[in-house]
Amino acid sequence: MYVVSGGEGRVVSAEPVDLARLLTIDHESTTAPFEQLRAGVIAAIADGDLIVGERLPTVRRLAVSLGLAANTVAKSYRELESAGVIETRGRLGSYVRAAQGTALEQAQAATVRHVAALRTLGVDDATIVSLVTHATRAT
Repeated sequence: MYVVSGGEGRVVSAEPVDLARLLTIDHESTTAPFEQLRAGVIAAIADGDLIVGERLPTVRRLAVSLGLAANTVAKSYRELESAGVIETRGRLGSYVRAAQGTALEQAQAATVRHVAALRTLGVDDATIVSLVTHATRAT
């Protein structure tokens, strides 16, 4: 079964996307696996590899595919959902969510994406705050 994704015009399968094909978890990294997963999903959306309406794999399926604990994947999904990146539709699964909301909500979502990217680079929270402070003063 296939559906057309809203706004993109791209046909997407009703089957879950194979995130393990798109993401790699570095188990030797100082960045926690849940953070790598969260940042990877955000990056895949930004790069167009995941589009609005695409169904994500179940927590258990993705955990097995990536060699992670189910709780690790669940934590990433919860954080992605609270940031408005994905939405969970109960037993129907989790889906990539359309960007929406006020300018402030969009700014918050952008901030979450940028912080996730910085954490993936290994930048600690204190340095992230310092970088943002410096950037606001420089503009």
